[in-house]
Amino acid sequence: MQIKVCGMRDKENISGLMTLKPDYIGFIFYGKSKRYVSDFPQIEIPSSVKKVGVFVNETIDEIIEIIKKYKLEFVQLHGDETPDYCEKLALQNIKIIKAFSVDENFDFSAIKPFEKHVSLFLFDTKGKNYGGNGIKFNWDLLQNYKGKTPFLLSGGITKNDAEEIKKMKHPVFLGIDINSGFEIEPGFKNIIEIKEFKNRLL
Repeated sequence: MQIKVCGMRDKENISGLMTLKPDYIGFIFYGKSKRYVSDFPQIEIPSSVKKVGVFVNETIDEIIEIIKKYKLEFVQLHGDETPDYCEKLALQNIKIIKAFSVDENFDFSAIKPFEKHVSLFLFDTKGKNYGGNGIKFNWDLLQNYKGKTPFLLSGGITKNDAEEIKKMKHPVFLGIDINSGFEIEPGFKNIIEIKEFKNRLL
């Protein structure tokens, strides 16, 4: 099971996280987020850990500039980006994670036009913010997703959810995205809790 840890920005905290070898590390380039990376940490990140830039309704030119500047391997689009927007990024050989906010009324068939342009979907909880709301949605709703694009599960995950996550049987469930449920404060993670959680998932 793959693990993405999002909302990182502190150099020493990142260094601690790297000892756990997550699959992805997320940096938020959205100015209204409490986890916004105003000063990108200069730290060596192993090639096995994919660097993800998180954006919300950003211009394509700005995204491309940030990718080049910080050598990002994925972009995560967490706003109202369209399939056409994703296609334009994909044509630049950019790997895309497209996030969707899920509630009881979410129509999984509506995301089909994105499938040919993105590498992964991320299903998060619909809330007042674009992400980082720290609440779960009804995971049974994921059975309504019939697409072939793999997805990450997000939204209010804590170390106490390991057993439920291990029970998930969806054919394209790839892993989980964790953030606020493992924080000491916004942007600063509890590395010990992440380690315990990762061990429980094995």
